Amino acid sequence: MPIKTIWAVTHGCGHDADHDLSSRPADQRAGYARWLAGRDCTACWRAQRDADGADRAAWLEQKRAAEQQAATEWAAKFRMPPLDGPEKAIAWGERSRHQLMAAAYRDLVVEGDLDENAWLDIEEQARTIDRASWWIDQRDAAPADLPELLAAATGEDRTTENPY
Repeated sequence: MPIKTIWAVTHGCGHDADHDLSSRPADQRAGYARWLAGRDCTACWRAQRDADGADRAAWLEQKRAAEQQAATEWAAKFRMPPLDGPEKAIAWGERSRHQLMAAAYRDLVVEGDLDENAWLDIEEQARTIDRASWWIDQRDAAPADLPELLAAATGEDRTTENPY
């Protein structure tokens, strides 16, 4: 007698469904049906995934808003010039600039051996780079590399030599 190919499974969510397991080898069908019984049915799984996606989107939106506010306040406090570029890139560039500069200060000054006067020179160099895409491109850079990255920036990365 051949091993059945259609298995009736009661899923973990309580729904019953018939599954065609003919594409699986005969000796793996029972184990796979048992595994399916421990999972939600497809409809419940999709509903949960969509709900999680909406929650994640809301969480990400709140996180980005908080990061943007911190970046805006930081830029005003340290007299950083507004960034230039496409509208979508400006906010991302501001957040990237803030995160890189804050991490570099921590690594170089707080935890490193760079003094405050040398850091002020780095800040002055950073003020001259107002292209949002440059800061976005550096978002994964090691914070300790910031002085070298600023020195390597070209004239295309600066729309003005002195923003003030």
